[in-house]
Amino acid sequence: MARLIDGKAIAAAVRADVKARVARFQERTGRAPGLDVVLVGDDPASHVYVRNKEKAALEVGMAGTVHRLPASTSETELLALVDELNRAPNVDGILVQFPVPSQIRQSEVIRAIDPRKDVDGLNPLNVGALFSGEPALVPCTPRGCMRLIAEVAPDVTGAHAVVVGRSNLVGKPVAALLLAANATVTIAHSRTRNLADVCRSADILVAAVGRARLIRGEWIRPGATVIDVGMNRDETGKLCGDVDFANAEPVAGAITPVPGGVGPMTIAMLLENTLLAAERRASK
Repeated sequence: MARLIDGKAIAAAVRADVKARVARFQERTGRAPGLDVVLVGDDPASHVYVRNKEKAALEVGMAGTVHRLPASTSETELLALVDELNRAPNVDGILVQFPVPSQIRQSEVIRAIDPRKDVDGLNPLNVGALFSGEPALVPCTPRGCMRLIAEVAPDVTGAHAVVVGRSNLVGKPVAALLLAANATVTIAHSRTRNLADVCRSADILVAAVGRARLIRGEWIRPGATVIDVGMNRDETGKLCGDVDFANAEPVAGAITPVPGGVGPMTIAMLLENTLLAAERRASK
């Protein structure tokens, strides 16, 4: 039976470390790190995510503001706010909650955020730095995946890692991070030929394709580490991942549950990214 990788416990440890470092930052600089979040429109899920982020930031002692804008906000108005936050001396991290209304181009918003304050790690300059091996703010979920992998495999040198998914938010950056950690990386996706065989070759399997229970138990190499990024609803409405957990758990060496695996790590990494951005800005 696989070892369960407890994302809740690991995220709690990360938050505790961030809280201690925030206190030291405040003693040194006379201010708390600042995370400003921008929410445009009335998407119910986005409101929940933003409330959770706001609560988590306050719990570790961070400052900041949630800017709630109406769904009618124009792209020009949103970009003006982003520019204002870019120039604000006490704002270290800027996060625009996506999706945004259709009249706003997400790509333009991402490009507008100062890379030094881009705690989502999506600005093209941060993406380029990540793939070039330069210091960068890295997307939160991939950073969380790497922290979970490190819990059971501190050194992935030479391991074969298969990432199923090619999104800019998870698949591509987690592949880059694994490559930087000296793993041998294969990027697969839902259209990969013989996907089952590709998955079976993995010492580390990261599932981030967005299809409920796509990865079956017999697709998993015995003893492999399985990181399930998926967050789906099955035909009964039950929350499930991209991996068929019930059949994968007896085969894998270690596996993340859904919920309680990758999910809690994302906000913990957002807090750590904000602190990192603040420390870098303060050092300059």
